[in-house]
Amino acid sequence: MGSVGAEDYRVTVLSAILRRHLGRHRGPLVLVLIFQTVQVLANLYLPTLNADVIDRGIAQGDTGYVLRTGGWMLAITVVQILANLVAIYYGARTAMRFGRDLRAEVFSAVEEFAAEELGRFGAPSLITRTTNDVQQVQMLVFMTLVMMVSAPITAVGGVVMALRHDVALSGLLLVVVPILVVCLGLIIVRLHPLFRRMQVQVDGVNQILREQITGVRVIRAFVKDRAEQQRFAVANDELRDIAVTAGRLMTSMFPLIMLIMNVSTVAVIWFGGLRVDSGDMQVGDLVAMMTYLMQILMSVLMASMMFMVLPRAQVSAERIGEVLATEPTVRPPAAPTPAPSVEPRGVVELRSVSFTFPGADDPVLRDVDLVASPGRTTAIIGSTGSGKTTLVNLIPRLMDATAGQVLLDGVDVRELDLHDLWARFGLVPQRPYLFTGTVASNLRLGREDATDDELWAALEIAQARDFVEAMEGGLEAPISQGGTTVSGGQRQRLAIARAVVRRPSVYLFDDSFSALDYATDAALRAALRPITGESTVVVVAQRVSTIRDADEIVVLDEGAVVGRGRHGELMRTCETYREIVLSQLSEEEAA
Repeated sequence: MGSVGAEDYRVTVLSAILRRHLGRHRGPLVLVLIFQTVQVLANLYLPTLNADVIDRGIAQGDTGYVLRTGGWMLAITVVQILANLVAIYYGARTAMRFGRDLRAEVFSAVEEFAAEELGRFGAPSLITRTTNDVQQVQMLVFMTLVMMVSAPITAVGGVVMALRHDVALSGLLLVVVPILVVCLGLIIVRLHPLFRRMQVQVDGVNQILREQITGVRVIRAFVKDRAEQQRFAVANDELRDIAVTAGRLMTSMFPLIMLIMNVSTVAVIWFGGLRVDSGDMQVGDLVAMMTYLMQILMSVLMASMMFMVLPRAQVSAERIGEVLATEPTVRPPAAPTPAPSVEPRGVVELRSVSFTFPGADDPVLRDVDLVASPGRTTAIIGSTGSGKTTLVNLIPRLMDATAGQVLLDGVDVRELDLHDLWARFGLVPQRPYLFTGTVASNLRLGREDATDDELWAALEIAQARDFVEAMEGGLEAPISQGGTTVSGGQRQRLAIARAVVRRPSVYLFDDSFSALDYATDAALRAALRPITGESTVVVVAQRVSTIRDADEIVVLDEGAVVGRGRHGELMRTCETYREIVLSQLSEEEAA
C-alpha cells in the first residue's frame, strides 16, 4: 500500500470509528457545540467593549460609561466562564464514554478470537491496542471537543471583528496566518511516521517485558539476567530515541509559534501606531486589533495541537481497525442446531479430520478417525509435535478442522451454538491457568452455583484437599494471576478440580498429570473413575503409566494415526507405541 493510499486508509478507519461511537452521543455533542459557541462569542465581544471603554470612556473622561461598560464586561465574562465549564464537562464526559465503548468493542472482538488470531497478533500487541491505542483516539476526541470546536469559530469570528475595527491593518492576517500554518504543517508531516514507529516500539517493549516476567525462572536458571537486561535496554533505547526525536519536533513548535505571535504583535503595534498617529485609527481599535490577532493565532495554535495528536490517533485507529476487522476463524453458526438430547450424551467422533496451520506447508493432523464414547477412557499418545494438543483443541472447537468433521452426539460441532457446545466440556489444558482471586472463585469458574461442599468434594477427588486446607483461609485462600502462589503440581490439581466441579459430558485432559508424582497420579485417576463413569474421557499424555489402563489408546505419529487398541495389543502390533513405552519402562514393567 502506497503512502498516499495508507494515509487515506487511516483517515477512513478513524472516521468510521468516530462516526460509529460518537453517533450515540448526539445530545452531549450538540450541548458542547452550543456552549462552545456561546463562550467564543462572549470572548470575541469583550475586546470590542474594551475598545469602547478606551475610546468613549477613558479618552473622554466619562466615568459612568466606564462603569456601565465594565459591568457588561464582567457579566459577559461570567457567562463565558460558565459556558466554558459546561462545554468542557460534556466534552470530557463524552470523550471518556467514547473511550469506554471503544475499549469494550475491542475487548469483545478479542474475546471471540480463536487460537489462530491470538497467535497472529500476540498478547502484548493486543494489550497495547486495547489500552494505549484506544487512549490515543480518546485523546483526539477530547481535544477536538474541548479545543478544536472553538478554534474555527474563534478564527472566523476574530477575522470578522478585526475587519470591523480596521480593514487595512487586518491585511497583516493574510501574511501571518499562512506562515504559521505552513510552519506547523511541515512539522506535523515529519511527526506522522515517528508516531507510527513509536507505537510499534511500544509493542516491542511490552512483548519483551511480558516474556521476561513470564520466563523469569528460566532466565535465572540459565543465568541470562544480563542478556535479557541488554535485550530490554536495546528496545527501550530505540523507543526513547524515537520519542526524543518526536519530542524535539514538538518542542520546536512552541518557540516557533511564540516567535510568529510576537513578531505579529510588533507589526500590529508598528503599523497601528502609524495609523493612530495619522488619525486613521483610534487607540481602542488598536488594542482590540492586537487582542483579535492573538485570539486568531491562539486558535491556530489550538488546531495545531489537535493536529499533533491526529497522526498518532490515525495510526492507533488503524491498529484498532485491524483488530475489529479480523474475522475469527471460529464463528458461531447463523442458525445453530439444538443440542441433541439422545442418550448416552457425550459421544465424540472425528471423521477423516485434517488440520493445517495458516501458511504452513504440511498438515499437523492427517485423516484422523476417532470415536470416544461415554463410560470409556480414550487416550492419545505420541511423540512431541505429533498433533496431540491440536486434536484435543479441535474437539471443543477451539480451532476448526481444515478438512473432515468433528461431531458431538452425531452433530457437527460447527453447527452447535458455541456456548452450548463449550458447556458440554470440562477441559484441563496443557498449561493450566488460574485467575486472580481465591481458590473458591477459580473453582466456581466451572459452575457458579457450586456449594462449598461440592468444591471440597472436587478438591478431594483431585488430591488437592490437603494442601488447600493447609493454606490460610482454605477455600478463600488468595490466588495470584496465573496461579504463581502455588506449585505446578498444585496448579494442575486445582485445574482438574475446576473441571470436576463442572460435571461435564466430556472430560478433556491435555497432558494434565505431567506435574504429578506417580503416587498422586494413580490416586487421582482412581478417584476420578466413579465421577467420570458416565462421561466421555479423552486423555492426552506423555507418561505411559497414565494411559496404559485406558479402554482405547490412539497412537499419533507425525499427525497420522499409526495404531489403536489396548496396551497389550499395541505392544505387539505398533512399533511406534512400543518405542515410546520402552523409552520409559523396562520390558518387565511394560508387560
